[in-house]
Amino acid sequence: MAASELERLSAVMHALRLGCPWDAEQTHRSLVRYLVEESAEVVEAIESGSDEHLCEELGDLLLQVFFHAEIAAEEGRFTLADVARGIADKLVARHPYVFTDAPLPDDVLASWERRKRAEKARTSALDGIPLTLPALARAGRVVARARAHGVPVDLPDEPLDADAAGAALLAIVARATASGVDAEQALRAALRALEELVRAAEAPGI
Repeated sequence: MAASELERLSAVMHALRLGCPWDAEQTHRSLVRYLVEESAEVVEAIESGSDEHLCEELGDLLLQVFFHAEIAAEEGRFTLADVARGIADKLVARHPYVFTDAPLPDDVLASWERRKRAEKARTSALDGIPLTLPALARAGRVVARARAHGVPVDLPDEPLDADAAGAALLAIVARATASGVDAEQALRAALRALEELVRAAEAPGI
């Protein structure tokens, strides 16, 4: 049933590219803002707790995947099947303890990061973190990567629950605003300094 509906969506997308002037003129670049918006709307739907809302927004996000794959297929670059095959192969390769008799690693996240780093021949834990991420999201990725890769940098690790973390972050933003400080800009500056420390700590082992 799921396969038939996915095939139907693929056929609908193909028809739209042929028959709708707006759909026909779209490119990967012109669709970027819609991809960002739809991703944000999925997050909102998850946080709202409404299954109906989430189902709808996941559909809108899935459309973006089909749209980009259709454009690429028209240009003879890759197809939707290539996209699906690639992610399935990646998941199997990065989970040997699920698909083979390999033992379950003590740290699943660290194991994932090591395999990802080896696959992509990355030289730094920070490689591949999108520069376009908002500062807070990027900071989370930088810290998580540094820890998963065992980079020896000093990072606070006192436990916080979600409520306490949210309150602390909000308090920092409020204090920064009251002091005339752009919290996003300040975090970007602190993050750049942390990234320099991470790369310096990695240097001897590269």
